[in-house]
Amino acid sequence: MFKRLSTDTLNWILIVGVILFILEITFFQGGMIIPALFFALLIYIGRQNFEKLWGKLFFWSGIIGIIFSILNMLAIRFFVVAAIAIFLINYSKSKKVAKWVEPHLNSHPKQEVKENLIHKHPFFDHRFFDDQRTDDTAYQWRDVNIHGAFGDRVIDLSNTVLPNDTAVISIRHLVGNIEIYVPYDVEVSIHHSSVIGRALIFGNYHERIMNQALLYQTKDYDTSFPRVKIITSIISGDIEVKRT
Repeated sequence: MFKRLSTDTLNWILIVGVILFILEITFFQGGMIIPALFFALLIYIGRQNFEKLWGKLFFWSGIIGIIFSILNMLAIRFFVVAAIAIFLINYSKSKKVAKWVEPHLNSHPKQEVKENLIHKHPFFDHRFFDDQRTDDTAYQWRDVNIHGAFGDRVIDLSNTVLPNDTAVISIRHLVGNIEIYVPYDVEVSIHHSSVIGRALIFGNYHERIMNQALLYQTKDYDTSFPRVKIITSIISGDIEVKRT
């Protein structure tokens, strides 16, 4: 069912669920969180004393209680309704349209000598809610090391001159898509991990990634320069790496 759903739609469902969870904690005195924690404690105590009758009662009472507590959370209700709606929509579409798959310490420390350093501004700042991309004009290369929460990240290496060494792109992200464009004469190593999403890496298409890690590198990466090492980690989103 979820294979037909775009990653952007899944991202929106996840975002709304997180917002509902935060609202329940903030405005409803914890909502069903506190009862769920109480029943979890009952499960723990009952599991530690499961050989006794009262331990069994604690354990199974906690199991039943925590199930009802979780099902009564606003976020869980929303996910259930969303799953039913997605199922009905996909079922309706499957009756009309055929399925298509397309890739898209010292007490007397020594006095430190102050060195002359050059302060450079990185390509990207750490932003939790925003889309980011490299400049469309020529720019001087600097390694990328960023993290974020929501939004897309686009890095185009065709407008820069990479050093005759290993350039590094490291992105840690929660929800959003990542696009990286690499020139044809650059060797590449890609290590991507994702909980939910899709991947299109130099024509190699992964329709659905579920808590997986992907590792690719071009044939001459170990011996040729320039080269770029790409390390990405994302909770929910797509990644696309292609030549330009």
